[in-house]
Amino acid sequence: MSATREGRLAKWSVTAPPTLFLLLFFVAPALIVLLAGFQYPGEFGGLAPLADPGDGREHGLTLENYAFFFSDWLFAEILLRSFLVAAAATLICLVMAYPVAWLIARSPRHHRDLLVLLVILPFASNFLVRVYAWMIILGPQAGLAQAVNGFLALFGAGPVNLLFSPFAVLVGMVYVHLPFMILPLYTNLEKHDPALIDTAQDLGANGWQRFWRVTWPLSLPGVFAGAALVFIPVLGMFAVPDILGGTRDMLIGNLIKDQFLGVRDWPFGSVLAIVLTLAVLALAGLAAWAARPRGQYA
Repeated sequence: MSATREGRLAKWSVTAPPTLFLLLFFVAPALIVLLAGFQYPGEFGGLAPLADPGDGREHGLTLENYAFFFSDWLFAEILLRSFLVAAAATLICLVMAYPVAWLIARSPRHHRDLLVLLVILPFASNFLVRVYAWMIILGPQAGLAQAVNGFLALFGAGPVNLLFSPFAVLVGMVYVHLPFMILPLYTNLEKHDPALIDTAQDLGANGWQRFWRVTWPLSLPGVFAGAALVFIPVLGMFAVPDILGGTRDMLIGNLIKDQFLGVRDWPFGSVLAIVLTLAVLALAGLAAWAARPRGQYA
């Protein structure tokens, strides 16, 4: 066997399994969802047949599902609200995670493993248990709600409900996804050369200038990675709004879930999933375009 043939065989033996995995579990389901968006809903849920069943039922392909989506502003409003919640949660996670990641990266090396363990420790408990715990923390009889309402009463303001509100949804989203912002930032900040900061200080830069002109630009890859790990899951999350949100806090993830499991309108649920996927891909492409180097660094 020639060396070239051996190289090709070795290459295929390495790339074939992950390629097959992606085709079976990512590409094929995406194509199924795409096709389902052009079908009629089944009589008792599911999908209507593509071929004529001979009993007068609707069958074949249709554009009615997409026409229904674009005919009502309510769906666009829910999608926009989902983007705003995801953007707010991502921004809050960034503001909270950056100091924590910086502290871990600047801690003595023998302390870093313990600090990272503390960051990922919440993953040791069940996701739903942690979210339900926030129902107790934000409940009307909890100390937090009583303290907030007591403070508002000093100014003559009425009591507010922290639970089953947009505030509770945002708190839950930030709590669940904060570690996904801390870890990429820490991985990036740990690799920064301290000599760059010392050099900037020797050149007369104060602490604020050293951060914005040295640390922040170097940490942008970690910022983008963390933002992607937070923004995309929050955008499709339905468990947190279901548990902590009210009836007016429906997001696109809840709407998709209801179409598949509640209304059992699989074609329209598929349309919503495809629209969400296209919106995320468009946003990711826009972010990649905005983050590309320009000018003399292009």
